[in-house]
Amino acid sequence: MGAASITKMLMIWLLLSVGLARVALGSTVHLRRANDRNGRCIYSFAVPSPNEASCPELGQATSAIRELQRESNMQRSELESAKARLSLLENLVTQLHMALGAGGSSASAAELQRELDRLRMERAQQESQISRLEAAYSTLGQEKSFLEEEKRRLEQEKAELGRRLESNTQETARLRASQHHQVSEAPVQDSQQGFQEVSKWDMESFDYQELKSELTEVPASSVFEEHPSSSHPATGDTATAGCGELVWVGEPVTFRRAETIAGKYGVWMKDPDPVPPYTCETTWRVDAIGTDIRQVFEYDDADQFMKGYPSKVHVLPRSMESTGAIIYRGSLYFQRRKSRTVAKYNLKTETITVQKDIPSAGYHGQFPYSWGGYTDIDLAVDEMGLWVTYSTDKAKGAIVLSKLDPETLEVEQTWETNIRKQAVANSFMICGTLYTISSYSAPDATVNFAYHTATSTSEPLSIRFENRYGYSSMVDYNPTERKLFAWDNFNMVTYDIRLSTI
Repeated sequence: MGAASITKMLMIWLLLSVGLARVALGSTVHLRRANDRNGRCIYSFAVPSPNEASCPELGQATSAIRELQRESNMQRSELESAKARLSLLENLVTQLHMALGAGGSSASAAELQRELDRLRMERAQQESQISRLEAAYSTLGQEKSFLEEEKRRLEQEKAELGRRLESNTQETARLRASQHHQVSEAPVQDSQQGFQEVSKWDMESFDYQELKSELTEVPASSVFEEHPSSSHPATGDTATAGCGELVWVGEPVTFRRAETIAGKYGVWMKDPDPVPPYTCETTWRVDAIGTDIRQVFEYDDADQFMKGYPSKVHVLPRSMESTGAIIYRGSLYFQRRKSRTVAKYNLKTETITVQKDIPSAGYHGQFPYSWGGYTDIDLAVDEMGLWVTYSTDKAKGAIVLSKLDPETLEVEQTWETNIRKQAVANSFMICGTLYTISSYSAPDATVNFAYHTATSTSEPLSIRFENRYGYSSMVDYNPTERKLFAWDNFNMVTYDIRLSTI
């Protein structure tokens, strides 16, 4: 095609364009033909803007150009991003096709399933760990509450001891002045008649029993065949055969120490009258710190007990209160938490067979021993059977002692003593006589009172009792072994004893 033909076609296209423009815009479209500077023929036509009345200034045109450039750059960036995503998608599709083409779909599914199982296992482990941490946090919260309560109790006890010490100091000074006055007025007698009694204690007074136990030394009854001293105990069958009155307590023998804070207080015991499958060597232990005491550790013999290998762990159906529990004839007798109810738990069948309220007994801190610990109700066993020590509002804090039927827990007989429960640290029964201990922490404490149920009378004593570790929270008598079992500040100990013969 020659240049003339091309020129002719361009002319036709221009004429058609001008014609169409005139049809659309009217007669304002103009066609112009002129030579340029080089003498070439130039065809052009002009079309007015339908929107703009005049052409924009140079600055406005520049701004419009820049805006167009920004939009172009943005579109270019979006296009590049789309290209990258498309390329990634194509790669993934290619890999999937390759895996499917190689017959690896089942292998890929298996791999994905293994990964899913692993993730599920990790999630389960994390949830389990969270549960353990929550449980540990809850336990710590309970222990914190218990320790705060114990701190408040000890602060109250400290204040009470301060007041009591001040009162006792004043009373001691008064008694010394009175004794000095009586001695100066007492007549002199010969050696056969002895010395006239200088002072006499009022046994009915509740106020100064602890003071009396510290100031007065009373010899054993005149009907005793022997009266060994605390430093030289009697030996031979006459001092240990049959029932009698306590005249000597030996030094503590330590069997083991508790492993955790829950074992600061506790109770450990053997059955003095066991039934099969248990023997006199079977040992039980309860750690008594906590708000939900249910675990009872059982050991086949002393060797297992000392090594800390329980043969069984009983979980009680009801929570236990404090350290007043006892084992007798194959059953655990204990006070239920926050109640005056005593329960009998059969160790073989692992069930509670009997429950009874101790009539009017104080509980959960109303009438505890001096060390506290909610020791309002204390069970004991001796040669005569099962006993319970407590107090009531009617008794005004004095120790009340009841004999219980071990089968039904019915009260058989009750004695109201003149010994204030909160003035003594603990108590135990031997041959129908209640004995009390002066202090739970003093290393040179004493067995300071005895109450004889046979005569319904009490007497002060001064038999040395060593708190070797500084916090005795449980003392019980085992009539078969003729020993005292005690829990002293994490430590499980026993004491040999000597009884007089009547």
